[in-house]
Amino acid sequence: MAPTSPDANSTTLSMKLLIDTKSQRVLYAEAGKDVVDFLFSLLTLPVGTVVKILSKDSMVGSISNLYGSVEKLDETYVRSAGTKAALVAPAGAYHEGAKLLQLPEPEHPSMELFRCNNYSECVYLSKDDPRRGGASGGGAAAAATSAVGGTGFVKGVVTYTVMDDLKVAPMSTISGITLLNTFGITDIGMLQEKTVQLGYDEGLKILKASLQSKTVLTDVFLVKK
Repeated sequence: MAPTSPDANSTTLSMKLLIDTKSQRVLYAEAGKDVVDFLFSLLTLPVGTVVKILSKDSMVGSISNLYGSVEKLDETYVRSAGTKAALVAPAGAYHEGAKLLQLPEPEHPSMELFRCNNYSECVYLSKDDPRRGGASGGGAAAAATSAVGGTGFVKGVVTYTVMDDLKVAPMSTISGITLLNTFGITDIGMLQEKTVQLGYDEGLKILKASLQSKTVLTDVFLVKK
């Protein structure tokens, strides 16, 4: 199954690349909370969703064969239609990253909460929306629902450094200088800053490259000569 066509109204993010024009590689990117939230959100995608949106033919290894086998499996051999759907179109967390990749928002039916003293006496409390945490949300569960609800995964108090291999860390002036020394940059005249847009197409390319490459930003944003 090929990726769906991008929506003209889809989410678009931006980040600033620092490029070594001599070696034609991205040294690192300066990114805000929104970009880092998107990158971290890739860790929440179910494997079945990754195979579906990237298309089976573009996947490395054998996982696409598992996906194709489920697709082709006759309903006679599947316990229920819901079972098959859970494998080929699994519901994952919905957040800003899911919006950028245009994934459908999963349904989260409300739960009715009761307090029971024993098997015969229960008192109705309220309805709880899993997306907001509600009365039952706390600890790790509350953090997860907070991310799903749209607040993301990291705080927006600093700019973040995203390396070519997607290592992410808070940025500082000292860390920037240290990185240049690490790369052995002696001629800063060979460095170029470039602001790039990160939308649906770039999101898919980053997801795919993250599974195959150690030079993700270079592969996605620099045209090979």
